[in-house]
Amino acid sequence: MSTPGTAARSLAFLALAALAACGSAPTPPDRRAAPAQVPAGFPAEFYERAAARGDNVQRVDPAGSLVTLTVGRAGSLARLGHDHVIASRSVQGYVAPGLGRADLYVPLAELTVDEAALRAQAGLATQPTDADIEGTRSNMRDKVLQVQAFPYALVRVRNVEPQALSPGRTQAFVSVTLLGITRTSTVPLDLDTTPEETTARGTLQLKQSDFGIAPFSLFGGALQVKDEVEVRFELRARKAIYPAPITVIFPSRSSMASATREKSALPSA
Repeated sequence: MSTPGTAARSLAFLALAALAACGSAPTPPDRRAAPAQVPAGFPAEFYERAAARGDNVQRVDPAGSLVTLTVGRAGSLARLGHDHVIASRSVQGYVAPGLGRADLYVPLAELTVDEAALRAQAGLATQPTDADIEGTRSNMRDKVLQVQAFPYALVRVRNVEPQALSPGRTQAFVSVTLLGITRTSTVPLDLDTTPEETTARGTLQLKQSDFGIAPFSLFGGALQVKDEVEVRFELRARKAIYPAPITVIFPSRSSMASATREKSALPSA
């Protein structure tokens, strides 16, 4: 669905896909500076203490990570709309493989909409216009996700046990917080972890309604957005030289006060 805002709040699920991080042949420790700003409530100090104790702490590599969400159309008039692909290449955070946990965050202002290459990979034959894409992204960012008040999605991953299901296959408890709403679920993933790197890959189906989001619908449901969203992720992390102190960003009171909690996920078709 290609007019402004079509796939907006399905991005809620982007955070859930962001599970852990990196893998395969060893590479040098990640010495790049960590992000100078993190969300309020992000447990950076836990990983600092873990590293000081000698635990293996790895940092998510945004350049080697990708999360995509495919948002589909439904209804008897579905042929009049478009499916959409939303992506994040900016997942940040830390993984402690030996402790079976990770904490991640996604800067929502950096989400992309309908990259041509990603649409092709998802098997979508059509391509919305540049104007449609920018309209969708602007509406998603400013009106739906309200990034001035809620700039990040937070992801907490716990109880990761390598090979819990089969060699290289495991599951984890994942809690996602977006727009003040937290949901927890069990997520299967392919996990490859070494002392130097970790890689997590997987695909899952999620429902917008599980987050209190009402998918967009027109003409009594003849043209609508599917409640289900397909999430694919490949995330990598590398052993970190633990970074310098981090500045925590709190949303301003004025932006919090002005934020409205729209429940319509995908404003147009």
